[in-house]
Amino acid sequence: MNYNPNYDPSTAPLALKQRSNGPWIVAFLAAAAAGVGGYWLHQGRQNARQDAAAATQRAQAAEEAKTELTAKVEKLESEKAELSTAKDELSKDVQAKTGELEQLKGTYNQLEEKMKDEISKGDIRLSQSGGKLRVDMVDKILFDSGEAVISKRGEGVLARVGAVLATMDDKQIQVSGHTDSNPISDKLATQFPTNWELSVTRAVNVVRFLEEKASVPPKNLTATGYGQYHPIASNKSAAGRARNRRIEILLTPSLAPKAIAKAKLKEAEAEAAQAQADKPAKTEKPAKTTQLVKAEKPAKASKPKAAVGRSKDSKSRPKHGR
Repeated sequence: MNYNPNYDPSTAPLALKQRSNGPWIVAFLAAAAAGVGGYWLHQGRQNARQDAAAATQRAQAAEEAKTELTAKVEKLESEKAELSTAKDELSKDVQAKTGELEQLKGTYNQLEEKMKDEISKGDIRLSQSGGKLRVDMVDKILFDSGEAVISKRGEGVLARVGAVLATMDDKQIQVSGHTDSNPISDKLATQFPTNWELSVTRAVNVVRFLEEKASVPPKNLTATGYGQYHPIASNKSAAGRARNRRIEILLTPSLAPKAIAKAKLKEAEAEAAQAQADKPAKTEKPAKTTQLVKAEKPAKASKPKAAVGRSKDSKSRPKHGR
């Protein structure tokens, strides 16, 4: 054994004690560090899960916003297409109306040129408004007094009028007879009991002349009689009664549907067939298809129609005899 002159026995327990506590302190610090690290790791994972959930929510919200925006864009595109179609249809309607008015003006000018002598004398009056053309003829240029048979002079007048009307295939032509308020004379009462019969017979005879002699399409013609109940002047004066005894020819736009082009009809039939194929077997055909098929057949030419028009104050029967 070596001798150490610096050895102090009093310090030996402390050294031993210090050597014995060091490992425990290190272990404690290591455990503490591990706990802190675990806590931060757990907290980091928790934060990561929260961030992921938030990101998922944002992605879903963005997807919903995208879907909603896409729907809005599609709706706007659809509305744009509808507006474009409506604009085109409106443009076509305007063009059609413009063409119709120009055609009507052309007809007015033709009648004015052909009937200038009668117009200058006041026997014929022309008027145009609201897409309608009215030809107002006093009875004396068409009929002898109290007669319904068209006179020779009347045939010449109607031949000139009919030459213009024969070209108006897209117009309805209403011929109406009118009388003054004087009752039928005893001499004519057996043939025309009242002014109703006289006005209707005159209108029918004018229609027959336009069809048979002037080649006006009969499907466009209508004959009506109004008796004395639609005056345009006072019946208290001879001049007023002369104005009321008249034949009026009114041209109005045709109400009959025009024939559908074959290409459009086939296209409509194809669309209807496709729609039918997409529906259950027992589903009925769309009404539109039925209407289109029916429209393929042109309407048969109808004979002139004679009608008696009565006003509300015509319930009482006019007096017989002049």
